[in-house]
Amino acid sequence: MTMTLSREQILEKLIHAYGGYYDIERSDEFEPPLVAKCHFYVRSAKYVLIKKAELWSADSNEHIYIFSVPELTEDIYRSCEKLVYDQGMALIEPKPGHMYTYLTAVFICDTCTEGAKKLLKKCRLHKSFHFSLWGWMDFHTVLIQRGESKFLTNRSGKSNAKLMKNIFMKKKKKGSV
Repeated sequence: MTMTLSREQILEKLIHAYGGYYDIERSDEFEPPLVAKCHFYVRSAKYVLIKKAELWSADSNEHIYIFSVPELTEDIYRSCEKLVYDQGMALIEPKPGHMYTYLTAVFICDTCTEGAKKLLKKCRLHKSFHFSLWGWMDFHTVLIQRGESKFLTNRSGKSNAKLMKNIFMKKKKKGSV
């Protein structure tokens, strides 16, 4: 099954899927090809009787940057990767209690050069803070190419490929709206 949606339809479907869990930012002021940012924050903690007696806490965050281009090239990929890394690292507050932050670059395109696919798949950006005692950052990539049924990711982004399959390749049941 290949995807026949336009880039705008793919974007709207992604925004709709992320909308229930993420804080979505869309603006005409974003530097193209950036079209949306999605932010997810979770804090888990364990207490003894009262909140002041905290045993442990863990902050988990994800920042997704969605890009839309007619053709993804090596230069566009590199500039977008740098943008996500620079802006995403500025959002991370490494401290006790920070467990992890995922920075995710999602590319929606009509076509993609082989060089850009290779860069996307080989991306391995990872940073630990204070020997991982203050958490870590992992960089995920996802390629959504019109007309393709496979979603390319880097090694860290494999879970994103499963999510994209659930969002875009789900068959409607008969009788459902």
